[in-house]
Amino acid sequence: QVQLQESGPGLVKPSQMLSLTCTVSGGSITTPYYAWNWIRQPPGKGLEWMGAISYDGMSYYSSSLKIRTSIDRDTSKNQFSLQLHSVTPEDTAVYYCARGPMYGTSWYNDFNRLEYDSWGQGTQVTVSS
Repeated sequence: QVQLQESGPGLVKPSQMLSLTCTVSGGSITTPYYAWNWIRQPPGKGLEWMGAISYDGMSYYSSSLKIRTSIDRDTSKNQFSLQLHSVTPEDTAVYYCARGPMYGTSWYNDFNRLEYDSWGQGTQVTVSS
């Protein structure tokens, strides 16, 4: 059974970079044909797909966040990471990592929670000075 765990700071100052890591256990992030995703939920809003890194190391991003986002991985540690640059208070959210399919419908349309079969517990990130 695959398990995911997010880690990172809970408080980030405006204009700085948010950096989170997802540690995966019980399965490899190189297993075909999964994608490893970052998803967030701002207070009072729905889930938003941010981006993903594929089993073979390709990164994909939401068009609305692409300019500020990067996702990479460390296969030796079975981890993947999110960097979100130039954060504002609007980036305050619970951030999740999750396993899903390649080219999920959430990448292009409204978020579909059913596509994701394994989730981290989520980590609250607040952007505030």
